[in-house]
Amino acid sequence: MTETTIFQKIIDGQIPCEKLHEDDLCIAFNDISAQAPIHYLVIPKKPIVSLCECVEKDAALLGHLLFVGSQIAKSKNLTNWRTVINTGEESGQTVFHLHIHFLSGRKLQWPPG
Repeated sequence: MTETTIFQKIIDGQIPCEKLHEDDLCIAFNDISAQAPIHYLVIPKKPIVSLCECVEKDAALLGHLLFVGSQIAKSKNLTNWRTVINTGEESGQTVFHLHIHFLSGRKLQWPPG
């Protein structure tokens, strides 16, 4: 049996969050472990472990997640931000529910890590 992730608990309303957006497909909220002055996550309500688990029928959902994230950035008057998707433990993925990081508010270095 798979353990329920913290993100699923947020989707289910069991854990509160600083919600920035919610619709039938996704939820966006501020990251509680922010790595930049502005750091929020956009996650699908569909429980997808990572990009490795995506199938062709998820393509529209993936586009929707990016679109929602960009709309939030625009609502914050951002013109520069970094978008990150960690896939797998070695890449830094710690919650195994697909999520997209949006970071801004400071100069971000490259390479990131």
